[in-house]
Amino acid sequence: MIRVLIADNNFQLCAALSEYLNSLPDMEVVGCAYDGEETLEMIARTNPDVVILDITMPRLDGMAVLERLDDLELTRRPRIIVLTALAREDIAQRFTALGADYFVLKPFDLQLLAERIRQFAPSDADEAQPVHLPAKAPKQRPADLEARITSLLHEMGMPAHFKGYQYLRDAVLMTVEGLDLVGGSLSKEIYPRLASKYNATPGGVEAAIRNALIACWENGNRPFLEQLTGQSLRSRQGRFPTNSMIIAKLADHLRMQVRAS
Repeated sequence: MIRVLIADNNFQLCAALSEYLNSLPDMEVVGCAYDGEETLEMIARTNPDVVILDITMPRLDGMAVLERLDDLELTRRPRIIVLTALAREDIAQRFTALGADYFVLKPFDLQLLAERIRQFAPSDADEAQPVHLPAKAPKQRPADLEARITSLLHEMGMPAHFKGYQYLRDAVLMTVEGLDLVGGSLSKEIYPRLASKYNATPGGVEAAIRNALIACWENGNRPFLEQLTGQSLRSRQGRFPTNSMIIAKLADHLRMQVRAS
């Protein structure tokens, strides 16, 4: 049973989340906190597996909660899923540095949130430490393959200084070189290997890619993204394609370029 603590000053949202998560057979909401200080008190008292943490709360905001989390001297640190209405890279980087595992942009889909809770809930073998896997021998690449993916990311309008830019670039190259996203290798192999390469966590890699894509979706080349995904992003009501879809589409686009050259 995954024990979840909800920290948000929106009473209606907390009630809706509690009702939905408690209806799932593998989850239990251990409490709702409506300000930052209450959040820290309830984390210490209930020892949750996952904390759904809002950025903006009274008394202490979400960032202050993370800054003070280590002061609790917990035997096991909970996974942190941050709720935000702001797709800002500087905020995402700060929260990731403080230990946030994932970001969910408001408004969000309840089923997707439940899937992410399951994905990031700690297990006995995994306590959210950086994953260190043996590096595979690098494969030979066409001379211009890296230049091509770089050009595609620029065409998307993704700023190169975003941390997720490099992660996305490497993930697409790994996919082109043979990793099948359908088999779950994105979360099982690509994220862990990127985490090992960049001294991060798999959750941090996924969050950085997602937040870079959010920023690109909002401020980048919208027509190119719509053509790439084959759907109108304007009709998605605040939702956008998943990391795996964008990686797969970019990889397919790259393969077609290589074949045509």
